Amino acid sequence: MKLTSVLALSLLTFLFIACGKLSASVTVEEGNANVEGAQAKADKSAKKEKKMKVVKTDEEWKQILSPEEYYVTREHGTERAFTGKYWDNHEKGTYVCAACGQELFESDTKFDSGTGWPSFYKPVEKDAVDEKRDTTYGMVRTEVLCSRCDSHLGHVFDDGPKPTGLRYCMNSAALKFVKREK
Repeated sequence: MKLTSVLALSLLTFLFIACGKLSASVTVEEGNANVEGAQAKADKSAKKEKKMKVVKTDEEWKQILSPEEYYVTREHGTERAFTGKYWDNHEKGTYVCAACGQELFESDTKFDSGTGWPSFYKPVEKDAVDEKRDTTYGMVRTEVLCSRCDSHLGHVFDDGPKPTGLRYCMNSAALKFVKREK
């Protein structure tokens, strides 16, 4: 038993030393390529952490979302046209997921679609949203979900403006607006 404990402790010590040397070699090596490589790894790690799925129970979602936000994001509801707080918003900033705060759309990509819902021609990053076939109400549409927490945001259609030709028709209740500081 003592021999097993000593071996396990020795193995852990070796791993900590090896990890320390590996970490030191990344920071001590000379040259811009090594610094850029280390920065790229750090950026990739931060992006991966940012994209980690947010999973909560229905009760947890109900505690952090308003009844309307819960209805739209968790029950795949739709707010009535021309009633949401962002359909006519013209301020500069970023629209984030109301449930988890992930950045979704920039105001620079917002346009007046005439539909009564905030519309955008592209997400901030392609992987910020997921798309899923939706056949509810006897229609075939493409549902748009937050890629981080699977909140229902709205639908995407192929009748938008250039350069993408897409119209991401979103529910205001699924979004929060973060005003850009001047």
